[in-house]
Amino acid sequence: MAETQIRFDDGAAYEQMMGIWSRRAGEIFLDWLAPSPGLRWVDVGCGNGAFTELLVARCSPAEVHGIDPSEGQLAYARTRPGAAIARFSQGHAMALPFPENRFDAATMALVIFFVPDPAKGVAELARVLGPGGIAAAYAWDMLGGGFPLEPIYAEIRALGLPPVMPPSAEASRIETMRDLWKTAGFEQVETREITVQRTFADFEEYWTIALRGPGLGAALATMAPADVERIKTGSRTTLIAEASGKVTCSARANAVKGRLPK
Repeated sequence: MAETQIRFDDGAAYEQMMGIWSRRAGEIFLDWLAPSPGLRWVDVGCGNGAFTELLVARCSPAEVHGIDPSEGQLAYARTRPGAAIARFSQGHAMALPFPENRFDAATMALVIFFVPDPAKGVAELARVLGPGGIAAAYAWDMLGGGFPLEPIYAEIRALGLPPVMPPSAEASRIETMRDLWKTAGFEQVETREITVQRTFADFEEYWTIALRGPGLGAALATMAPADVERIKTGSRTTLIAEASGKVTCSARANAVKGRLPK
């Protein structure tokens, strides 16, 4: 299988494939974070604004800035009525376009494993936060089987092929996230797992939506049709359907939070 990079440029496709998952994990994440109202937020790697919109609805922020490298994703984010107060601009996690002490809270939702140098990305969170500022993140447990597409990935591995992974998958380990936060100078560092489920009308809906992801869809397109069918059949067997035909898939994310000293 040819090497495939994961690039999210289609906000609408991302919404169906991952935005819904992101908000389900994000709800639990924000309950755990329990931030004060009126904070100045930066949402790093905001993508199509799925989590940003949730943040606005749940946290009564004074302001929110969403940063992402993809203009396609940002264009979709700007259409979200629930994120109207947010300002979206292009930028990268390892070089945030803000001065020191600019924000009270910083988040990375399903982002840290895409940052080429995760330590530098977390250091940037610390740089733009003021004293006592909080930084938090959640990421699918890519190496522990927590990714929503794990049923498909397991079948790809069974064929002796490596599934498409983000460049810094190791950063999704809960121990790694804890170490990254402590190394960046955060205190009161806590971690937790977040488990969520999503139900699809039938397996075909799950499969079709999964292929809208840029990594998996491109990877399967390079494979022999017989191998793709084997992967599809194996995934269907794993996701046992209810009598109605509906299938429910689980996913697990790791989360971390910490504060800068005051």
